[in-house]
Amino acid sequence: MPDQPVRDLTDPDWWRSAVVYQVYPRSFADGNGDGIGDLAGLLDRVPYLAALGVDAVWLSPFYPSALADGGYDVDDYRDVDPRIGTLDQFDRVVAALHAERIRVVVDIVPNHSGSGHVWFQAALAAAPGSVERARYVFRDGLGADGELPPADWQSHFGGPAWTRVPDGQWYLHLFAPEQPDFDWSNPEVREEFHDVLRFWSDRGVDGFRVDVAHGLAKDLSEPLASYPAISRDAVRSDGTDVLFDRDEVHEIFRGWRRVLNEYDPPRAAVAEAWAPEGRLALYARPDELGQTFEFDLVQEPWDADRFRVRILDALDFARRAGASTTWVLSNHDLVRHASRYGLPDDVDLGAWLMSDGAEPAEDREAGLRRARAAALLLLALPGSAYLYQGEELGLPEVADLPFSALEDPVHVRTGGRRKGRDGSRVPLPWTADGPSFGFGAGGAHLPQPGWFARYAAEDQAGDPHSTLSLYRGALALRASLPVDFTAEFPAGPSHVVEVVRPGWRSVTAFREPAALPEGEVLLSSAPIGPDRRLPADATAWLRDPA
Repeated sequence: MPDQPVRDLTDPDWWRSAVVYQVYPRSFADGNGDGIGDLAGLLDRVPYLAALGVDAVWLSPFYPSALADGGYDVDDYRDVDPRIGTLDQFDRVVAALHAERIRVVVDIVPNHSGSGHVWFQAALAAAPGSVERARYVFRDGLGADGELPPADWQSHFGGPAWTRVPDGQWYLHLFAPEQPDFDWSNPEVREEFHDVLRFWSDRGVDGFRVDVAHGLAKDLSEPLASYPAISRDAVRSDGTDVLFDRDEVHEIFRGWRRVLNEYDPPRAAVAEAWAPEGRLALYARPDELGQTFEFDLVQEPWDADRFRVRILDALDFARRAGASTTWVLSNHDLVRHASRYGLPDDVDLGAWLMSDGAEPAEDREAGLRRARAAALLLLALPGSAYLYQGEELGLPEVADLPFSALEDPVHVRTGGRRKGRDGSRVPLPWTADGPSFGFGAGGAHLPQPGWFARYAAEDQAGDPHSTLSLYRGALALRASLPVDFTAEFPAGPSHVVEVVRPGWRSVTAFREPAALPEGEVLLSSAPIGPDRRLPADATAWLRDPA
C-alpha cells in the first residue's frame, strides 16, 4: 500500500476531490454501553478512520432531539444530544480528526426544527399573528370552523402536512408532525441560521451537508395553492413550484456563502437537493453551496449503459456549474447497495422490505461482488465520493427487522405500508462476537442479525482479500495517483465502462468478463486470471504503460 501524502488542512479546494465518510452517530460506535452510538465511541474509532484513509468525516445529526426522525428533528442547533455526548466531547472529536488530517463536515437541518425547539414551544404558547408564530408556517384552517387543513399539501412520510393546535390554527410539516417547517421569508430565520453556521465554524467544523436544500422557499401567498401529492417528477422546472426548488432559495444560499467565506479557508457545503434536470447545478454555483449530491446512480440497476449515461450527465452538469461532482452509492436513507445489486433489477425495494427480504431471495454473493466493483468505479471518477458507514465492510441491508423494533416514522405515518429506513441504520459489527458485535458493552438500539459476524471489521482488517482491505487499498492508491478533474471514457464493449485518468485507468465489467488493456494492474475487486481477463462484475485499476 503506497504512503499517502499529508493532507493540507488549509487547502480551500479540498472538497472538490475528497473522500468523505458518513457517520450516523447513533449506529457507529457506543462508548458508554447504553446501546446508542455516541461521540465517545467515535473518538475511540478515529484510528480506524485514519487507517481507512478518508479525507473527511460527515456527522449526521448529533443535536438534542426527540428522535422522531432519527435526529433530523433538531431541538437545539448549538448543542449535542446528552445521549450522544457533550460539546466538549465534540471539540475533542474535531481535534482528534484534525490531528489525523481528517476534516469534519456536520449535518445542518434548515427546512424544519424539532417540535421541542424553544422557538416552536414559544410559537405554541403565543397567539395567532405573533412574532413567535411568524418564524414557522401557521395558517387558519378551511371549512366553517377552520376544521380542515389550510391546503391539501402532503407529508413526505405520509398523511397530511398540517397539524392543528389547540387554538385552532394549523402548522406546516412536510415531514413528521414533530418537524415544523420554518418560514424562510422571515429575516429572523435567515439570521438565526447564519449564526448557527458561525457557531460550528468557530468550533473548527470544515463544512456542512445541507438537508432538504431544495425545500426552504415556498409559495405561501394566499390562498395557498393546491399540491395534492409529492413527486420528484412533478416539480415544476421553471423555479415556480409551490414547495420545491423555487428561485428564491438561491438568494438564501448566496447569504450562506457570504457567511462561509468569512473563514480561511472558506467552509465547504454540499446540498442534498432534488431538482428537475438542469436546475440542480444552480445549488453548486461558486456563490452558493459549491456542491450537490449526485443521486442518479443510486436509482440505477447494475447496468453498464445506465451507469455510463448517468456518469457523463453528472460530469457535464458539474462542468456547467463550475463545481465538482459528488458520487454516492449508499446513505442513511437508502437500501444499502450491496443488497440492491443482489436483487433482480425489477424488484420494488419497498415491497421487498415489507416481505422481510424473503421474496425474492437476495443473492448476497452477487451483491457483494458488484458492490466492490461499483466502489472502485466510483472512486476512479473525477470529483468527490461520499461513503456510508459499513459499506467498506460490504454490509448488506438488514431487511428482516421485526416491526416492533422499527424506529423510522415512515412506518407509522404510512400505516405500516412502508417499512422505512432502519435496515441501513443497524449498528455496525466491529467484532465477530461479544456484546452487540463490538458496537458497545450493552445491546444495540436496533437488533443486529447473527450473520453480522461475517462482516466484522476486526476480522476484515487482517484479511488482505476483504472488502475493508479493498477500500483501504483503493483510498491509498487514489491519494497517490494523479487526480485532476478530467477523464475520458473510451468506446469499447457495451458491458464495459472504462475511465481514463492522467497516468491510470479504471475498467469495470458488468455481468460479463472483459479483456483488460495493457498496463500494470494496481488493484482489482476480484482476482485477475492469467489471461488478463477481468471477471464479470469486477473493476480493475491499471497504470498507463506510457
